[in-house]
Amino acid sequence: MTQFIKVAKLSELKEGVITGVYPDDVSVALALINGSVHAFANICTHDGGPLDEGEIVNGCAVCPRHGARFDLVTGTGYFPAAGPIAIYQVRVEGDDVLVGLSEE
Repeated sequence: MTQFIKVAKLSELKEGVITGVYPDDVSVALALINGSVHAFANICTHDGGPLDEGEIVNGCAVCPRHGARFDLVTGTGYFPAAGPIAIYQVRVEGDDVLVGLSEE
């Protein structure tokens, strides 16, 4: 069973901005897109860059180093050497954002 951990407050997330959090020493990125919270691995599979330093473009996280893109629903990487990233389950309970650390 997936364990959900409180990682942030919904009221602290900004639309279209990636925020890094570190539950249980796991680097997770959160993005609020059209009112929905997405949680994903906070590391580019192309060169290990931190995705929370990048931006959101058309539903994808864009790595700030070389522009690799990652679909925030499927985790698919779009760049010649970018593999998929982990996508995590999210629950919002009131103002609390909880993330399940097992992959979907």
